[in-house]
Amino acid sequence: MVLPYPVIALGSLFMGLLAGVLGYTDPYILPWFMILTAATASMYGFSWGLVAAFLSTGLLLLFPGFNLMALALLLLSAWLAHGLGESLRRAHRRAKVLAKSHRYLAEALEALPQAENRHALLQSLPEHLEALGARGHVGIWVPTRQGFRLLASVPPLALEEVPATGVLGRALKEGKPVYVPDVREEPGYIPAPGLNVLSELALPLWERGEVVAVLNLERPYPFTPEEVEGLTRFAQAVSLQLSRLADLKERRILAELAEGLARAETLEEAAEGALALLVTSLGLESGTLWEVRGARMQALASHGVREASLLRVLEEGLPFGVGLAWRVYETGSPFFTAHYAEESQGVAALKALGWRTFAALPIPSQGAPRSRRVLVLGQREERPWPKAEVDLLLSACRTLGLGLERLTERARHQAVNRLFLDLLEKPLEALYPEVLEVAVRHVPGAEAGSLLVLEGGVYRFRAALGYDLEGLEGVTFGLEAQLLWYGRGKEEALRGEPRVLSAAEHPIAEISHETAPPEVMDTAGRVREIQANLCLPVPHKDQVLAYLNLDNLHDPQAFGEDSLEAARFFAAPLATLLHESRTRKLILEAALTDPLTGLPNRRAFEQAFLEELKRAERYGYPLSLAVLDLKGFKAVNDRLGHAVGDQALMKVAEVLEKERRNGDRPFRWGGDEFAVIFPHTPKKGAVAASLRYARAIMGLCFDGLCLGANIGLATFPEDGKTPDELLSAADTRMYQAKAQGVAVLA
Repeated sequence: MVLPYPVIALGSLFMGLLAGVLGYTDPYILPWFMILTAATASMYGFSWGLVAAFLSTGLLLLFPGFNLMALALLLLSAWLAHGLGESLRRAHRRAKVLAKSHRYLAEALEALPQAENRHALLQSLPEHLEALGARGHVGIWVPTRQGFRLLASVPPLALEEVPATGVLGRALKEGKPVYVPDVREEPGYIPAPGLNVLSELALPLWERGEVVAVLNLERPYPFTPEEVEGLTRFAQAVSLQLSRLADLKERRILAELAEGLARAETLEEAAEGALALLVTSLGLESGTLWEVRGARMQALASHGVREASLLRVLEEGLPFGVGLAWRVYETGSPFFTAHYAEESQGVAALKALGWRTFAALPIPSQGAPRSRRVLVLGQREERPWPKAEVDLLLSACRTLGLGLERLTERARHQAVNRLFLDLLEKPLEALYPEVLEVAVRHVPGAEAGSLLVLEGGVYRFRAALGYDLEGLEGVTFGLEAQLLWYGRGKEEALRGEPRVLSAAEHPIAEISHETAPPEVMDTAGRVREIQANLCLPVPHKDQVLAYLNLDNLHDPQAFGEDSLEAARFFAAPLATLLHESRTRKLILEAALTDPLTGLPNRRAFEQAFLEELKRAERYGYPLSLAVLDLKGFKAVNDRLGHAVGDQALMKVAEVLEKERRNGDRPFRWGGDEFAVIFPHTPKKGAVAASLRYARAIMGLCFDGLCLGANIGLATFPEDGKTPDELLSAADTRMYQAKAQGVAVLA
C-alpha cells in the first residue's frame, strides 16, 4: 500500500514535534521536518516548499540545539524535492491527457463504425466528443460553394453558414489541422454569437483523399499539446471510417447493379433498374439514360421524371448539341455541376424549373470513338459532388457499359431472327425497307441509309431511310461504279468487309458525283449533308448481292470499330436473306412472266396496273394505258405455221422493249394482244409513244406477210378512276380503231 503525500507530510510533522517533546536533540528532530518540507515541495511546488521550510525552522527554534545548518538543509530539501516533484507532476498531467486521447480513439473505434453512412457519422460527432469531455463548442461544418454550412453542433449554434475564411477556411485549404491559441490575434477569425472563445482547433475530415467536412472545437481557454494530438488522432480515425463507409457503399451498389444487369432481358429493363438503384442510393431526384441515335439522343429509360415539360423532352429526345449529354458525347469526359443555370448547353425546360445539380457521365462502349450512351443524374437543390460519389459513378458506368453491351448483342440477334421470320410472310419489296431500318437501328452511329440491290446486272435503290427513294429509283450503278464508291476493291467486297468514309478526311460528295448524277444525289441523296458513311457489301458466293449504306448527317466521327463490328454481324445473315429473297423472287417472276416473249404476263399486268393507279391517285399525276391488238398475225400463223407465229410474237416483244421509253412497262396480254402502262404520262404523250410502237411493228414482215397494230388508249383520271373503267375504255377504243382502220385511237 502506497501512502499519499499529504499523509506523509502530516505524519512527519507529528513525528518531529513528538521527538522534541520527548527531549530528543536536533539531529533526531531535523530529518522529520526535512521530510515534511520535501513532501510539500514535491506536491505543491517550490514556493510551498519554502513555506514548509520556514515553518519547520520556527518549530526547531522551540527546541535546544538549533543552528543555521538546519535551515540550509531544509531549503536544500525544498529545492531538490521541487525538481523531482515537477517531473512527476508533468508526467502525471501527460498521463491524464493521454488517457483522454485514448478514450477519443476508443470511442472512434467502437462507436463510430455503427454509423450507416457519412451523414449519420458526421452528425453524431459533436455528441460523441461532448460525452468524452471535450468542453466548449464542437461543430461539424460542410463545405459549400459560398463557404461552410453547419451540419451539427453541441451546444446548438445560431450561426448556420460562414464564409470560406478564418480558421475553417485555412483547414480546408491546407488540408491539415489548424490550431489558434488566441483567436484575438487571428485576423480572419469569425466570432460566433453567444460564445466566449479564446482558442480554436479546426480538424479536416477526409474521405478518399478529399476533405468532406471540418471538425471545429472552440474554448474559452487554450488546448494543451496533448489534447491537440489526441483530437487530431480522433479526426484521423473518423477519416478512415468515412473512407471505409464509402468503400462499402460502392461495393454494395456495384454488386446490386451487376446482379440487376445479369437478370435483365432487354436494354430498357437494364437501364430502368440501374437508374432506380443509382438515384435512390445517392439520394437524388431523377435520372435518364440517353442513347445517341443519329441527330438526336433518345431516352433509353428514365426514373423520377414527373414534370410535363420534362416528359416532353424525354419523348422528343435531345437535338444534336443541346444538353450536357451531348457535351459528354463530344468530349468523352464526365461532367459534374451544381450550377446548371450557368451552363450554355443546358436544356431550357430544366433551367425553367430551377434544377441545379447534375452529373453526366459517358457509358463506355467497346471499340467506339465516342460513348454511345450517357448517364445523367440530377436534382433541383444545389449539392456538391464528393470524390467518393464521383468514383462510384465512374465504376458504375463501367459496370453498366459491360451489361448493356451484352444486351445490345442480344438485341441484334433477335432483330436478325425476326427478319428471317418475316421472309416467310412478307413480299421482298416490303422486306427491303425493314432490312434497312433494322441496320440503321442496330449499327452504332447510323441515322440514315440506303440499300442498293443487284438486279439485271446493275444496282438499284430498293430502300432508303432519310432520303427521297422515288427520286433515287431511276439511278442505277454498274459493278465498276459501285466498286468505285466502295473504294476497297473487289476482293474485300466479296469478303463483305465494311468501310468507313468521314467528311473530315474524304470529300464524300465528290466521290458520289463520280458514280451518279450530282443533281440527283445532291437533292434526293443529300450527299453534301453526309458527314460519315459506312458501306457494307453483302456478298454471296462469287457476287455482291447488295450494298448497304449507313450514314450520319451530323458527326464525322460517328462510326467506329463498334460500328464495323455490328455491320459485320449483319453481313452474313443479310446475304442469306437476300439470296433466299432473290430465289423466291425468281420463282414469283417466273409465274408472272410469259415464257414465249419474256414479257410480264397478264397476271403481272393486273398487279402492276393496280399499284401504278394507286400511286397516281396518291400523288396526283396522270397515268395512261394502251391495249394493243396485232393486225395480220392470224394470216402469219395460219399460212406459215405456229412456229413462225411464235417467232412473230417474240419479234413484237423485242420491238416493244427496244422502243419503250424509260418508265414504260409493256406486257403480253394474251394471244396476239399486248398492253403498255405509261406512268406519269398524259394522253398526248401516250398517243405519241403508241404511234412509235405501231410504226415499229409495221416494219415486221415474214415471207411477205407484214404485221400491224390497232391500239386503244385510256388515261387517268379523265377516262376513268378504277382499273375496270380504264381497261374497258382502252379495250373499246382498240376495237374502234380496228373497225376504223387506224393505228391509235384515244
